[in-house]
Amino acid sequence: MSVTDHRRLGAAVGAALLTLAVAGCSGLGRNAVGTISYGTERDALVTVSNPSVNGCHRLAPSGATVVVNNTMIDMVLYRNRDCSGSETIYLPTTLTDSIVPGAQPWRSYTLVH
Repeated sequence: MSVTDHRRLGAAVGAALLTLAVAGCSGLGRNAVGTISYGTERDALVTVSNPSVNGCHRLAPSGATVVVNNTMIDMVLYRNRDCSGSETIYLPTTLTDSIVPGAQPWRSYTLVH
């Protein structure tokens, strides 16, 4: 085998390994681009930047009375702290939701991906 053949083989093996590495890591650590901001019953304003698209996210212990979704993906808000229950709301990207007076606050959310 000549030097040129070794270089071609090395380049092909390197390209294959790079492809496998990128494909294997592409699903890890995916985040929503943008911010989620919410106000609490105690008038605190909280902003979360680039939240993970995986799992359930808890809001402040007192809950959220208004939620602004400034990410590039939709979200689902829940009244319970563990993203369970039938009382939910679907909040599309770039929109805001406010609870009505007397309603329970939002306590957790998931991102739709």
